Amino acid sequence: MSSSNQQKQPTVEDILQAHQKIKPYIHQTPIITCTSLNQLVGADLYFKCENFQKGGSFKSRGAANAILSLSKEQKKNGVGTHSSGNHGGALARMAQIFQIPSYIIMPFDAPNSKKRSVQNYGGKIIECGATIADREGTLEKTRKETGCEIVHPYNDYRVIKGQGTIALEIYQQIQKPLDFIITPVGGGGLLSGILIASKAISPSTKVIAAEPFLARDAYLSLISGKVEPQFPPKTIADGIRANLGDKTFDIIKDKCDGILLVEEQEIVDATNLIWQRMKIIVEPTSATVLAAVIKNKELFKGKSIALVLTGGNTDIEYKPKL
Repeated sequence: MSSSNQQKQPTVEDILQAHQKIKPYIHQTPIITCTSLNQLVGADLYFKCENFQKGGSFKSRGAANAILSLSKEQKKNGVGTHSSGNHGGALARMAQIFQIPSYIIMPFDAPNSKKRSVQNYGGKIIECGATIADREGTLEKTRKETGCEIVHPYNDYRVIKGQGTIALEIYQQIQKPLDFIITPVGGGGLLSGILIASKAISPSTKVIAAEPFLARDAYLSLISGKVEPQFPPKTIADGIRANLGDKTFDIIKDKCDGILLVEEQEIVDATNLIWQRMKIIVEPTSATVLAAVIKNKELFKGKSIALVLTGGNTDIEYKPKL
C-alpha cells in the first residue's frame, strides 16, 4: 500500500475537503423518521439511509475519495481490495468511471447480490476463504501479479475520510441537538470517520457502535487495549465480518463512547421491523443499530438518536407472484 494515504490521522477539515471532492459521485442520502418505531423505543430516531446510496451502501463514499486521491501513476495498474461485497462494488463502480481495472477479492460465501454488483461494474472477482487472513493473503498475491494499488476497505485514511462525510450530512440535515449517533462496526472505517467528524462538530453527542455478539472483536479490543483477532465469520451481518485495523483501532479507542452487542435473532427481528414499518430494504448489518436501541431502551429513553443504515444489498428470496 502506498504511503501517501497513511501519513497522519484525518481531521474534520480533511473530511470536509473529501465531501466537496466526492459530491459529484454520491447521493446526499435522506434522513427518514418512523413514528411507530419512535413509539416502540420511546426515543426520537433519525435514520440516515445509506441503503439509498449509489451502489446500495455507504462504501461508495470511501471508495470515491480513495480513487479521487490517486495519482495518474497509482491508477495505471488499477485498484484492488478485499471485500464482503459493498466496498468491492463501490470500488469497482469508481474504477469503471475512471476506466481502470479493479480486482475484488471476495469470500466464497459472500451474498450473490453483492457479487452481481461487482460484476455489473466490471470488477474482476477473485474468490477466497472466509477469514480476514484468507482475504489479505489473496489480495497481496493479486497485488504482486497485477501491480494494482490497494484500497483497503477500512484501514485506509482515504477511505475513512470518505465515510466521515456521513456525519457532516447528519448534522446538516438534522437541525437539532443529537444525544447519540449509532453505527455498526466491523473493520471500523465508518465508525472512525464519523467519530472524527462528530467529535469536532458536536462534542456532546455520544458516538457508539453496534456489533454482533458472534463478531465481538471490536468490543473485546476496547477492553484489552489491542486489536483482537476476527471471530469465525458466522454472523448474519455479513457486512461486518471483519476485525479492526491498526488505524481504525487508534481512532476508536480514543474517541468511541461504547459498543453495544446484539444477538443474531435480535438482528433478524430488527431487519424485519425496518422492512415492515419503514417499507425500505436494508441488509442485516444495517439493522444492528436498531437492534441495539431496542435491546437498551432505558439507555435511550427520551433521547434524539441518529442511526446509520449502512446498506441495502441483500439477497431477496421473496418475490411477488400472480
